[in-house]
Amino acid sequence: MRTLLLGLSFLCLQISTGAADELTGTLKRIAETGEMNLGVREDAPPLSFRDGNGNVVGYSVDLCEHISVAVKQKLGRPDIAVNHVPVTAENRFAAIETGKIDILCGATTKTLGRSERVGFTQLTFVTGGALLSMNDAAVPNLSALKGKRVAVVSNTTTIEALKGALDKLLVDAEVVPVASATEGMALLDSGEVDSFSSDQVVLIGQVIAGNSNKRYYLSDKFFSFEPFALAVARGDADFQLVADRALSQLNRGGQVLEIYQKWFGRFAEKPPTALRAVYQLNATPE
Repeated sequence: MRTLLLGLSFLCLQISTGAADELTGTLKRIAETGEMNLGVREDAPPLSFRDGNGNVVGYSVDLCEHISVAVKQKLGRPDIAVNHVPVTAENRFAAIETGKIDILCGATTKTLGRSERVGFTQLTFVTGGALLSMNDAAVPNLSALKGKRVAVVSNTTTIEALKGALDKLLVDAEVVPVASATEGMALLDSGEVDSFSSDQVVLIGQVIAGNSNKRYYLSDKFFSFEPFALAVARGDADFQLVADRALSQLNRGGQVLEIYQKWFGRFAEKPPTALRAVYQLNATPE
């Protein structure tokens, strides 16, 4: 009997080892370390930020938490620890490339240029560049920026789109690069700039986080198109498939609408038409 048990144990070990050997890339690293690292932005509400209790929360973070559950199920490892690793606009892609993080859970526009460095999941959100100003000195559009100063976070798609749009309209405005949305809002509140420009969803998050809707004016027209996705390691098809499957499941079951309502319900009860289309198109069947 003991010999039989030892034989069965050896067989199970072989099966387990064989299954582990079949893993590649990010899934293999997670299985070997017992940890999954989510890259999070700390200043991009309501997508990814620290709340009043110091916890990392947000729309993109919720999506990544669901993906982490799918990874645990894929590996058969409910014991996998999930870590939140802070990243910035400057170092977020390097963190993916070096394996410091497994997936980027923030406000990240999917572009072909960025796809040369990292991979992307299916789209998770759509928005566009917009302007935030003070209510008593509203800047309704780019033309109204003539002779004014506008802050924008460097190392983002928004800063290049803004400069291009201003040049196209022949609007003479001073673009002031800042390191973060927090810095941009501080300059706007102090009157050092006339407007802060970012993706509209990020600006909405700043207004919600400040609990001061009546202080600010948010332009309603986009000067750019920003399709958001979660960044992963380039060419890691197996890990990306797990992530896309989890996102498709949220879209098919309608849970993504609950997540949207949780983070945007105070500002917009229903998702915009373009975002509803993204949810429908990405409800990919099994």
